[in-house]
Order: sequence, then structure tokens, then C-alpha cells
Amino acid sequence: MSTVPDIRRIVVMGVAGCGKSTVGAALAASAELRFLDGDTLHSPSNVAKMAAGIPLDDDDRWPWLDAVGAVLARAGEPGIVVACSALRRAYRDRLRAAAPDLVFVHLDGSPGLLEARLRARPGHFMAAGMLASQLATLERLEDDEAGVVIGIDQDVDAIVAETLQALGRHPARS
Repeated sequence: MSTVPDIRRIVVMGVAGCGKSTVGAALAASAELRFLDGDTLHSPSNVAKMAAGIPLDDDDRWPWLDAVGAVLARAGEPGIVVACSALRRAYRDRLRAAAPDLVFVHLDGSPGLLEARLRARPGHFMAAGMLASQLATLERLEDDEAGVVIGIDQDVDAIVAETLQALGRHPARS
């Protein structure tokens, strides 16, 4: 994957359970960027469907992706990190249409690790049974997409450090 210098807009992407929100918040703090969990932009009907174990279809996702794209497009200085699944190339293209300088961080892990993480977080709207659907939907970053793939089989600090190094950024000084 290619990387972009002076990155201001980052989407931390991947399937449920990969740590998008946790890593995204830590990455944003380390790079002194704002953070938004894209799940907060889902409609109540989307949340209800996912909680019921019903996969979203594209008609459900397009308005949500447009809302995420609008946040990315409006992001001024210093920049923003958004947690958003962005599982398919078409979804990432939709986000890039709103924010062409967007860079993706794909958090990648084994199905077993992902399932264990989902089962350990009771009360989250994304049912553990949805993982298979998300893995089937996932289209990995392609060579022409600005971004990096980072393994999640390490602690959050290591993931953030590897991500910053891969993106050519440095943590903010305390």
C-alpha cells in the first residue's frame, strides 16, 4: 500500500472486534488528532438491525458512509482519526470521494482472535454472530489505496507505534 505524507485524515478500518475504536482513539491521542467513532453516526434502525444479528445492506450503509465522509471532509487542523469498518472498496471509494487525501489503517487479525474479542464485550450492538458476515464482506486494501495493514496480535501501544511508523508520523511529545 502507498502512504501519504502530512496525513490529516485517517480511517481505522476492519471488521468488528479488531479494535477500531480503541486503536483509533489511542492513535489520535498519540498523533494529536481528533477522534470520532463512526459507529456514533449509524441511524437507530442500523443499530437495531445489527443488534438483532441482521447484516446491513448497501442501502443501510450509504447514508452512514455519507455522514462519515462529511465529517472527514469538514475536518480541519490538526486532523481527525475516524473508526469506520470500510469493509469494501466501494465504501472506501465513497469516503475518498468526500476526502481525497484520506489514508486507511486496516486492523487485521485471525477469525479466532476477533471472535474472542467480540465475546468479551457484552452489551455492544454488534452481535458476535455478525463476524462471519463481515469477514465475507471484507475486501482488503488494494495496492493503489493509500493505507497500511497492521496486525492486531499485539497490545494497543505496539499497534499505535507500528501504525505511526508505517504512516511516517511520529507521536506527539508530552
